[in-house]
Amino acid sequence: MSWRPDAAAVRQHWRSWLQTERAIAVIRAPSLAIGQAMAQAVAAGGMRLIEVTWNSDRPETLVQQLRQDLPHCLIGAGTITTASQVKGAIASGAQFLFSPHTDQALIQQASQSAIPFVAGALTPTEILTAWQAGAAAVKVFPIQSVGGADYLRAVREPLGDIPLLPTGGVTLENARDMLDAGAIAVGLAGQLFPKVAIANGNWAIVQERAMLLRKTLLQRDE
Repeated sequence: MSWRPDAAAVRQHWRSWLQTERAIAVIRAPSLAIGQAMAQAVAAGGMRLIEVTWNSDRPETLVQQLRQDLPHCLIGAGTITTASQVKGAIASGAQFLFSPHTDQALIQQASQSAIPFVAGALTPTEILTAWQAGAAAVKVFPIQSVGGADYLRAVREPLGDIPLLPTGGVTLENARDMLDAGAIAVGLAGQLFPKVAIANGNWAIVQERAMLLRKTLLQRDE
């Protein structure tokens, strides 16, 4: 029988990645080729945590290809809401999963395959519920709609050591504020991938934004 890490080990491994990388690039790809280019651009900018949303074009194939093309990165799946999506994402090789909500059954399903599952929550009750259900971290979403870093700072103190990962309104300008407010890492989508740059295939801009984000987030951690 092969050894499989327990839930605590999975959580700790995931936490170490978040503490090192500090940011996740969230890819919503309108086509497979664009998704590959988006991932290559942020990886060239130094990012190593890449999430493919499950409403992208052919997300299973994209995850599989990125696992081959970017072996130094962790490739995950996001916008996961059903058991069949969890199964498909894991089968495609996803190394972590994100959901916009908390579903204990989905968390347990991922745990059985030793895959970290980041559940979505907003209020203190929802955040604590997600953590107690076994989430490897909690996605605080949509953060900017409820006050951004100020909200995160307000809920951080009473929640102890739960790793919080805000998304939904995180920008290059406020990302560092989120870490200073207590986030373990942040998730960015549109801020890394401007629509005009994607439409024109200007991947140099995406790479530059990824590099700037990393510099902004890591300069005070060193």
